[in-house]
Amino acid sequence: MTDTKHEADVAFIKALAELLRENDLTELQVKREYGEEDSLNVRVSRAAQAVAAPVQVAVPAAAAAPVAAAPAPAAAPAADVEDPASHPGAVTSPMVGTVYMQPEPGAPSFVSVGASVSEGDTLLIVEAMKTMNHIHAPKSGTVKRILVGDGDAVEFGTPLVIIE
Repeated sequence: MTDTKHEADVAFIKALAELLRENDLTELQVKREYGEEDSLNVRVSRAAQAVAAPVQVAVPAAAAAPVAAAPAPAAAPAADVEDPASHPGAVTSPMVGTVYMQPEPGAPSFVSVGASVSEGDTLLIVEAMKTMNHIHAPKSGTVKRILVGDGDAVEFGTPLVIIE
């Protein structure tokens, strides 16, 4: 029976990938419920090609060399150093949704900068499709930065909080 279920899941994922391609989408996320304790979470995505296209657009060589060559190397290292997603203590969003910093309007926030958290403590909530998903601390430590605000929209992989 598990082989049949596995084959059905593979067929389902292939169908999602086909939908992604046919409708020129960059991401699809679906949760399939089989029962109380059994579900399948699927996220199918592809890299957006529009990002690379502007870099490869031909510009007259005389204009491109003095203007574009010097600033590009200087900007790249600064972006890598400041990128919160590359921080080892970054907690990222597991889904697309809306961030809520407190359990209900008017209540105190789950965490603040400088607060100590234990592994498993709720850091914030990401609402996705009317479902409130508590985002838990993956480790104990101190909240060094909160990178999102209440009501912010987030994507999959968006850095939310840094814990050290």
